[in-house]
Amino acid sequence: MSEIVDEHINHGYTTDKDAYLRRLKRVEGQVRGIARMVDEDKYCIDILTQVAAVNKALHAVSLGLVEDHMRHCVVGAAHESEATGNPDIVAAKVKEATDAIGRLLR
Repeated sequence: MSEIVDEHINHGYTTDKDAYLRRLKRVEGQVRGIARMVDEDKYCIDILTQVAAVNKALHAVSLGLVEDHMRHCVVGAAHESEATGNPDIVAAKVKEATDAIGRLLR
């Protein structure tokens, strides 16, 4: 199911967007460094150490985004659900978050 997203809606990460972009650019540089290490036939364990560092950095970004989603989107859905009396609104956001966490754990 695809969701149409209004470009003018603020997302939970909006206030930290610059920090996320800096972190992701740093990860991008690390990945380029790993590719260079492979190209230069560096020692396997050194490459694996760098891969682990990239994974840790991406997990940190992921956890931050999950937290932002819970704080902004799920809480917002809870308020909307309360105001409208429709429990499906918050249930849908919680399911969305749970599914995203499940994808991260695979």
